[in-house]
Amino acid sequence: MEQEEAAAGEEADSQTTYRIERPVYDEAFIRAQLLTHKESSTTLRQRLAHQFRCSSQKAKAAALSFLPILTWLPSYPVKQYLFSDVVSGLSTGVVQLPQGLAYAMLAAVPPVYGLYSSFYPVLLYTFFGTSRHISVGTFAVISLMIGAVAVREAPDSMFYVLPANGSNASAVLDVEARDARRVQVAVVLTTLVGIIQFAFGLLRFGFVAIYLTEPLVRGFTTAAAVHVVVSQLKYLLGVKTQRFSGPLSVIYSVKAVLSDITSTNVSTVILGLACMVFLYTVKDLNERFKKKLPIPIPGEIIVVIVSTGVSYGLSLSGDYKVDVVGKIPTGLLPPAVPEFSLLPSLVTDSFAVAIVGFSMGISLAKTFALKHGYSVDGNQELIALGLCNFISSFFQTFAITCSMSRSLVQESTGGKTQIAGLLASLMVLLVVLAIGFVFQPLPQTALAAIIMVNLLGMFKQCRDIPALWRTSKIELAIWLVAFVASVLLGLDYGLLVAIAFAILTVIYRTQSPKSAILGHVPGTGLYCDVDEYEEAAEYDGIKIFHFNSSIYFANSDLYVNALKEKTGVDPEALQAARKTQKKRMEKANGTPTPSLKTCGSNKQQEITHEVLSHELVADKERNGQLDSHSEEAVFLGPPLTAVHSIILDWTPATFIDSVGAKAIKQVIKEYAAVDVQVVTGGCSRSLLSELDTLQFFNGVVTPTMVFPTVHDAVLRCRRSNPRPTATPTDGTIRQVTPLTEDSRSGTVGAMITHID
Repeated sequence: MEQEEAAAGEEADSQTTYRIERPVYDEAFIRAQLLTHKESSTTLRQRLAHQFRCSSQKAKAAALSFLPILTWLPSYPVKQYLFSDVVSGLSTGVVQLPQGLAYAMLAAVPPVYGLYSSFYPVLLYTFFGTSRHISVGTFAVISLMIGAVAVREAPDSMFYVLPANGSNASAVLDVEARDARRVQVAVVLTTLVGIIQFAFGLLRFGFVAIYLTEPLVRGFTTAAAVHVVVSQLKYLLGVKTQRFSGPLSVIYSVKAVLSDITSTNVSTVILGLACMVFLYTVKDLNERFKKKLPIPIPGEIIVVIVSTGVSYGLSLSGDYKVDVVGKIPTGLLPPAVPEFSLLPSLVTDSFAVAIVGFSMGISLAKTFALKHGYSVDGNQELIALGLCNFISSFFQTFAITCSMSRSLVQESTGGKTQIAGLLASLMVLLVVLAIGFVFQPLPQTALAAIIMVNLLGMFKQCRDIPALWRTSKIELAIWLVAFVASVLLGLDYGLLVAIAFAILTVIYRTQSPKSAILGHVPGTGLYCDVDEYEEAAEYDGIKIFHFNSSIYFANSDLYVNALKEKTGVDPEALQAARKTQKKRMEKANGTPTPSLKTCGSNKQQEITHEVLSHELVADKERNGQLDSHSEEAVFLGPPLTAVHSIILDWTPATFIDSVGAKAIKQVIKEYAAVDVQVVTGGCSRSLLSELDTLQFFNGVVTPTMVFPTVHDAVLRCRRSNPRPTATPTDGTIRQVTPLTEDSRSGTVGAMITHID
């Protein structure tokens, strides 16, 4: 039935060509002669038994999947990797210490809880994570989201108490009680985040991150950077203002700082600006000379050590009223059960934190995996983050994810495995157990400077705007909506608005796809938009309609309207014209046209009707040209339209629902009533299966109207058309020629050719 010949030209610059000779296929022939569905030999019970069968191989695979450390630790090359991991771990730990202290301020909890969150989760991720290079722990965006929830659930107004001596003095803020309550809120939120991430991982929901597109994430994180900077202004200036959360919290915070700007602490501002200038200079040097420096200059730890020493030596807290970190308890806290009575009010926030935390982690993990040639498992990453958050929450930590800045340090300093992360967590443990008290004089303005300078990378994401303007206006709209909504409405509501808008853009794209009339490119089997390409030429009497989307309830009406508009053939208008023509003839003849479905020639009245044989009528009914229930079965005079065939190019369609199928069937019936046949080309096998399920092939629609390619449909329409067809406007002759019997295969059919 089919021959394929591939021949390369003898000359080096000649192109490889192919020639196919075969009959024109339609779906009925394919089902009858070419393809046969495989019959499943296994029952549902057997498949379920195989799925849940336990074996040593499955147990081993499950263990290795749940504990990825078992896949690489037994074969860990000590000589090649250990030194690099040690250097990387120490470098990452030096960065993790100040960031843990600083990001605890964002989470609205005492700084020591940032150190706890920099130890337990990092230790656990070493065993359960699949990425070798990311550094998990505290992260600015997640910390800020947690802080917003903690402030909302435990605002300052709840903790003002009257003095114990009963004097008439104003109420005093009970800071210890407030911080204890906020820690409870953060811990319970972290527990719920861990449960959600772990459950999503078990249910194989790793794909949820795809709904957070890159423009959405970058716009959202840029907005988070704005929130972070605004929240740190009061620490940088040394003013006492209330912390706000919820919609318009950024505006309220800026207003509060500006209204109290006259009480700025000059010593705090000078120290904070000096730290920012130093950190920015160090980061610039690290970037400029990253190829020459063996390890990055640890600017954050230098700032922490120097500012702590200056604060202690000059007694900044006592003499100059500079706010400092304060008491840092030595040692780890015993495990405790979270206050689960707070759960009902934290469910929505926990979903937002869980999804954002996972999307941050998996995007960075995939980046490093692609760079270093290994793979990460999204579902296992969900499980790993879920376990890190859930188990650690019993030790008073807040939710974590991976940090971009620390991950870059861990990877750039030669880290090979999560041994580097393990060593970084041990450095944090050393500080917590032994020397935590050293950082008690650390000025809060120094931590604010560390946070602000680390956000420079996020603000650089604003460079996406001109690039997206040139490449994709829709993605630019997603970026801007995510940014504006998150800045004005808060990170939780802003994220929901951004996701909803991103989904709406998908609906918009499917509801407003490009439609076109295709023409044939001479000498090829290609069909392109006639309005876009000069070489593409239409066949006379044939319209090839291309709609760049699937067909379903949301765009079925658009599909039908675009079809009528592009082809220029409106069945309703043609029906009206036919009725008008009939009335004119009746008026001219003085007698009504018989209602029979056969007619002859009336020479006395000089009216000529085409005689339709029963065989031709049946053939037209099978091909959708004639509706046996229509009132008009006679062809009155010349054709009402030059178009005799419409081909629907279904190459882009991936699915169709019942509404779309009904719309297509109705269109086929409408066009058949005006003697225009409608066929489809380029229909995939999966789409055909959906059409079979929808019982599409019954009545006027048969498999003979479906063709595997547009070219098959064109050749069949040209051959089966009873009307004369003019030569194509491009001057070429394209024809279906008979194929003589092949001496090798013995097949007889029509050959697909192009004769120019």
